[in-house]
Amino acid sequence: MPGFGDIVQKAFYLGVGLASYAGEKAGGKVAELRLQAQKLADDMVSRGEMTTEEAKKFVEDMMQKAQQTAQVPNPEPINTPTEPRRIEIISEDESATTPEQAQDVDNLRQQVMGLQEELKNLKRDK
Repeated sequence: MPGFGDIVQKAFYLGVGLASYAGEKAGGKVAELRLQAQKLADDMVSRGEMTTEEAKKFVEDMMQKAQQTAQVPNPEPINTPTEPRRIEIISEDESATTPEQAQDVDNLRQQVMGLQEELKNLKRDK
């Protein structure tokens, strides 16, 4: 005679199975699913492991889970790129920039060059 833990495990697996099955067959097989859940609940009631009210609630919960799963749309597959995304750096026409922007660009270039030089010195010192 299976133990209570086995029955609970079977009930859980039935619930998961009901939910996935309902998601695949949405609608047409609901009566069959209800019948399977009801059979399991009746079996548990006959063994004294569940009351009639608990069985009724169990069947309703299983059907509700199955219907919720059927209503959730399948997510679209994520397209993973086969190669790294390419980044193209396009230099802008400097005549289109204002003198202040051109000065800022020059300052940034000088800072980058200074940082590169500092990095080279740090690598050499190691």
